[in-house]
Amino acid sequence: MARKPGARTLLRDYFLSNVGRVISTHELARVAGIRDYQRRIRELRTEEGYQILTDKDRPGQLRPGEYLLEDPKPLPAFGREISAAQRARILTRNGYTCQMCGAGAGEPHPAHPDKRTRLVIHHRIPVEQGGTNDDDNLEVLCSYCNEGKSNLDLAPSSKTINLLALVRRFPLTDQRALYKALKAKFERTDAPAENCAGRSGPPRKGSDPNDQSPVPGEPAG
Repeated sequence: MARKPGARTLLRDYFLSNVGRVISTHELARVAGIRDYQRRIRELRTEEGYQILTDKDRPGQLRPGEYLLEDPKPLPAFGREISAAQRARILTRNGYTCQMCGAGAGEPHPAHPDKRTRLVIHHRIPVEQGGTNDDDNLEVLCSYCNEGKSNLDLAPSSKTINLLALVRRFPLTDQRALYKALKAKFERTDAPAENCAGRSGPPRKGSDPNDQSPVPGEPAG
């Protein structure tokens, strides 16, 4: 008797049979036949490289509980040989920041503002070319840079990327405090010179050397 395919196989086949169509979570639960089907979807993303999109990737286009596979061709994936602990370690080391364009996890992508940033673990030297899974050969990239689709003209400098990575390691309360301090600083430095001097409104009479009209209290002529 033939063995029944596993939930991951069933889900993979279903996504590949419905490329470009939005699929509901109810459909996928029925296809998988197990309660923990969302874990199998994550495995299709992380271990097999299928770019299965959710509302976090396409806010406004996809609703919570909807999935979309646009391209049947998977991206290179890090697989089981990179453990969850190692993945977390690389993400923390790189400050949850793409090392090519500076995008942060879950934030609007700088080259694609309508889409959320998804981060992946990238091999600097591909495994097929002799690269290893050592930490030194791994870095964080967003899915767009990993595919080579980002607009590199928008990429910040390596110093800026390192600074972004450092800031993103801080708790959100500290990040907000830093944002408020920088915002206040640049609002002051960008203010018009007259406002900085505590003066506003039109110039006083007589302050323009080309103004020949008499100043009140002085004789004319």
